[in-house]
Amino acid sequence: MQTRRRLSANCVAVAKIRRNKVFELRSQKCYRHQKVSLLSVVVLLVLSTLCFFFRTTVANPDAKRLYDDLMSSYNRLIRPVGNNSDRLTVKMGLKLSQLIDVNLRSQIMTTNVWVNQEWSDHKLRWDPTEYGGVTELYVPAEQIWLPDIVLYNNADGNYEVTIMTKAIINNEGTVIWNPPAIYKSSCLMDVQYFPFDQQLCSMKFGSWTYDGFMVDLKHIRDVHSVDLVPLGIDLTEFYLSVEWDIMSVPAKRTEKFYACCEEPYPDITFNITLRRKTLFYTVNLIIPCVGISCLSILVFYLPSDSGEKVSLSISIMLSLTFFLLVLVEIIPPTSLAMPLLGKYLVFTMILVTVSVLVAIAVLNVHFRSPSTHKMSPWVRRVFIRVLPRLLLMRSPQYKIEIEDETTQHPSNVPASVSQICRDNFHLPRCRNNNSAAAQFDMVAPPLPAHLYSSSDKRSQQYGAGVPEGIAGSPPLSPLRTVGEPIGMPLAEELLLAELDTSPNLDRQHFPRELEKAIHYAMFIAQHIDNNDDFESIREDWKYVAMVLDRLFLWIFTIACIVGTAGIFLQAPSLYDQTVPIDVKHSRVARRMLHAAQLIDDDELDVDL
Repeated sequence: MQTRRRLSANCVAVAKIRRNKVFELRSQKCYRHQKVSLLSVVVLLVLSTLCFFFRTTVANPDAKRLYDDLMSSYNRLIRPVGNNSDRLTVKMGLKLSQLIDVNLRSQIMTTNVWVNQEWSDHKLRWDPTEYGGVTELYVPAEQIWLPDIVLYNNADGNYEVTIMTKAIINNEGTVIWNPPAIYKSSCLMDVQYFPFDQQLCSMKFGSWTYDGFMVDLKHIRDVHSVDLVPLGIDLTEFYLSVEWDIMSVPAKRTEKFYACCEEPYPDITFNITLRRKTLFYTVNLIIPCVGISCLSILVFYLPSDSGEKVSLSISIMLSLTFFLLVLVEIIPPTSLAMPLLGKYLVFTMILVTVSVLVAIAVLNVHFRSPSTHKMSPWVRRVFIRVLPRLLLMRSPQYKIEIEDETTQHPSNVPASVSQICRDNFHLPRCRNNNSAAAQFDMVAPPLPAHLYSSSDKRSQQYGAGVPEGIAGSPPLSPLRTVGEPIGMPLAEELLLAELDTSPNLDRQHFPRELEKAIHYAMFIAQHIDNNDDFESIREDWKYVAMVLDRLFLWIFTIACIVGTAGIFLQAPSLYDQTVPIDVKHSRVARRMLHAAQLIDDDELDVDL
């Protein structure tokens, strides 16, 4: 009995535990269901709010119904004409946004444009009253027929528009499609007047598939059926270029016939005339080149004794070679024309080359000596007497001093020295009238009379008798050398020979000491005179070299000025005063100029 009671009590306890667990599980499930239901309510409220907010803008049943009706039976592969023989007219225009790059070497112009295209599609017409007053519809361009207008002179892989934007369709069937595009068009560059050049780049558009009988191409501003439109590109949203000015943008329609077909193929060519802004190249190329060419002139102002003439010329030539290499990296490798800057660099290099040759010749003249070269009379007359006056060269100051002293004291300067100074006023021997050379160049003075007052006195002093007329005998004639200088032994022999053969002197009447004194005095005088003559001729050659330097300094200065002006003044753009049209027609440019306070409010509000 007790066992049964225990079992029943255990069963009751187990039943209570199970009942409690069931209640707990049910309560947890209810809590979870409450959380899920609350989250669902929040999501439904958010979705209903969004649907209510976009109800009037997105959920346009009239536009959706119109789109479904138009596209239900539309085929984008068929040309939108009522009859197959009808001609579809496509109007085209360009709106230039930015001139990205004009690559002179690659001959490619990169532009950012909007291609404006307009045509009529009879399949896309509707009555606005049947569709809630909807007059315009925006549809993806991939779902309607598009004219295959491509850029003929394309220099890139993409011939047509790559960004397919939406097209605007009105209730009359007019389709307007203005996709943006970045075109790289080939442009034949004319580098003849670089960097003062103007370039004419064109963009030729036409249908790639259809001929003129199927698709006729006209300019969007062509209202009078003319083939030439002066302002063929819209510049209202153009951003100014920092390198180029746009001078003109005409558009011309042409029809071309090919040998294979009888049908015409129309195209529209947009010509863009660009004028380069030359400030960058003027500062970085032209001014340094002109400065270097002026240095080639200073080669002749550099003294020959410095030994730097040829080194300076070679350094200038290396600098010009560097600028020529820079120019080669800019211009295209064409042989049709040489750029203006290239002509100037070649001219300057020729000038420097000639200056090197002339400098070498001048140095050769400067270091000549009497032992190797003899100066001709015409050289002395032309380069010492005539050219210095014509070249406005200042004569040395000592010439005037010698002439003044000669005028005041003619007896102090011998005739021979005066003659030499008149012919060679720049020589060192003329700088000091009291030099030993000038003294020994004079005639030998007679011996003092008191030494030979009587024959007895002469006999007592010298032993041998001296003739009475020795005091008044004519002096020895000074020895001269013509041509190359005479060495010391040869001079001594000539002196002794003259003493031996002189008709006015009798050696047996001279004392031995006096004979030696006369001999050594005449030898010293002859040696000094030879050295002075040697130095004077060397100074003559140096002066001739200095005259040549001054002569070529003037010649190269005139050649440099005339050559620089003659080369750079050939550019027609230097005389062109035409105002660029990009500033005139661009609203963006006007806003920028107004922000920079370059134009007033009245000019900003002008209707373009």
